[in-house]
Amino acid sequence: MSSATSDEPAYEKLPAVADDRNHGVQNVDQNGDNRRRYWIRIVAVLLILAAIAVALGVGLGVGLHKHQNSVTPSSSPSSSPLYTTSTYALPDWKLDTSTAYRISKSWNSSEPTTTRVYNLTISDVVGWPDGYNRTLTLINGQFPGPLIEANMGDRLIVNVQNKGVNLTTIHFHGLYQNGTNYMDGTYQISQCGIPPGASFTYNFTVPNQYGTYWYHSHYSTQYMDGVVGPFVIHAQEEDDLIGDMYDYDQVVLVSDWYHGLSDGYLSSYLASGNENTEPVPDNALINGGAYFDCSLTPGDTCYQQDANRTIFSFEQDKTYRLRVVNTGGFAEIIFSVDEHPLTVVEGDGVLITPTTLHKLNVAVAQRYSVLITTNVTGTDTFWVRAALNQYCFATTNPVLVDPEITGVLTYSSSANSVAAPYSNSITADTDSWGDVAANVLCLDLNNTSIEPMVAMEAPEATVFYRIDAGFMIGAYAIDLAYINGTTWKPASSSVLYQAYQMLSPSLSSTVADNNNTELLNTTGTLSLGVFGGDQNQYVINVPDYQVVDVLINNLDDGAHPFHLHGYKFWVMGTGPGAFPYPQYSTFNTTNPMRRDTLQVAAYGWALIRFVADNAGLWPLHCHISWHLEAGLLMQFQVQPDKIAQLEPPAAWAQLCAAQ
Repeated sequence: MSSATSDEPAYEKLPAVADDRNHGVQNVDQNGDNRRRYWIRIVAVLLILAAIAVALGVGLGVGLHKHQNSVTPSSSPSSSPLYTTSTYALPDWKLDTSTAYRISKSWNSSEPTTTRVYNLTISDVVGWPDGYNRTLTLINGQFPGPLIEANMGDRLIVNVQNKGVNLTTIHFHGLYQNGTNYMDGTYQISQCGIPPGASFTYNFTVPNQYGTYWYHSHYSTQYMDGVVGPFVIHAQEEDDLIGDMYDYDQVVLVSDWYHGLSDGYLSSYLASGNENTEPVPDNALINGGAYFDCSLTPGDTCYQQDANRTIFSFEQDKTYRLRVVNTGGFAEIIFSVDEHPLTVVEGDGVLITPTTLHKLNVAVAQRYSVLITTNVTGTDTFWVRAALNQYCFATTNPVLVDPEITGVLTYSSSANSVAAPYSNSITADTDSWGDVAANVLCLDLNNTSIEPMVAMEAPEATVFYRIDAGFMIGAYAIDLAYINGTTWKPASSSVLYQAYQMLSPSLSSTVADNNNTELLNTTGTLSLGVFGGDQNQYVINVPDYQVVDVLINNLDDGAHPFHLHGYKFWVMGTGPGAFPYPQYSTFNTTNPMRRDTLQVAAYGWALIRFVADNAGLWPLHCHISWHLEAGLLMQFQVQPDKIAQLEPPAAWAQLCAAQ
């Protein structure tokens, strides 16, 4: 079908018929034969087109809605409400995740380390992931973004070209970036933004970690508009431990979804008088697709025929590894597959001693690998459920009629016998697991009930910091987030760039000779104005090797998924209310769960521990996009003498110099 403009209906033009009709209008009263010939032509053309459509398995489409976005759609809807078809023609902006997110078991995780190059282009297009038409910001023009794969130890070169209308950065969530802090992609912390029309190359290695990760824009709330993708690191060690447990490997991205651009919601959220009432999603997506009832938004551009669920066509009597990633911006998602128990084997890149459950709570930015076996008898189609936990919402959204979004798992007789990747005609008749407690509270998976498969003892802590996180109403009745009394805002320039500039030029023979700066000599909280006079950067300095305990006190009535950049931490303990100081010395250190994202319950606490051996400026922040932009972020500056020895590329400095 032809692409439509923003002011024209999306339909397939029939030039010959249109020309004949115009001539016929002119001649209809002059000659009866002309009238008959005209209608014979019309019928003949329609019969020919109908025959072609039947042969190709597609319907003729006449789009009845006008696009209301300023960006020209990259493709037209697959069909119109006047016609029905069970075959979904993927628009060019839609990634076929049934193949693009299927990871080959033949991948060689033991081959010698190599350099892998990926090219990512950011642009703005119009699409309709759940049928509702809106502007998207995409990677390589498709949604969701492409899968990045590498082996442990590989070097990655990721060329990012920004053809969008806003700044951008790319953060590789969960990667240590050891020695390459400047490649962490955190806007105005580890780097300055990539302007529209510019490009930047991320160049780093991935040693000493494997498993399921993801990448996303770390500029404002941009990733909620589509700048996301999965990142998988392979390793022979992982294959040796769990490779024989499954036959196939499939990435499953789940996320909340909004029908407008995120920056519009953000301005309303941060407006005067809005007491931390977060925007409630309109829907949720499974691998970029979902059903939405367009009648709920009358007058808006919404293509009911393209409100397609994601279909997982899995071979019968096989075991599948599902790498479930919550790439949303707000909601905890409860993932389940009817009649298929989930055996958890990985969390945030850490292998877990297998534990089986029915429903899996996945907080924003968390990742889990679960195994399911397609051996259920009695039916061959099952609902795949991604339920938005409404307990986390402060208000309601009238278009979110059913917070439990569904895809479909359908059995196939062989790996080559597959259903369409997206469909609104394939359904299931199965019941959800009877567990009801999972969505009563916004709670993390019980970290004491899971144990890393590869044991690692937590060393004794040498330093302790308490972080109080909450919201307060300040000037102009604006409700902002605070950590220890400071609300974060993007600095005037990258904080790492400022630190590097202060440390490196003033060196004499060694960093130790420099006694002119607070950055080197302070242990604990740095002065708020040390970075360019900026009062919004709460930074704890760890000048040398330490084992750091961080007590996160959540003083808010909502749960917060906290993510620490540059590290995996041990989860030493969590609980409601006040931290039990008398029990501090009794926490399990033998083999506690390790991860990089932990949800801290409302009015609760969490104690995390990490070894400060990775030089750089590393944020600790809530991964709910609304809360991050409201200021719920602080930073650790680790080993500043080694920050001075970093060797960032000139292009990195030029991004800040160009501001």
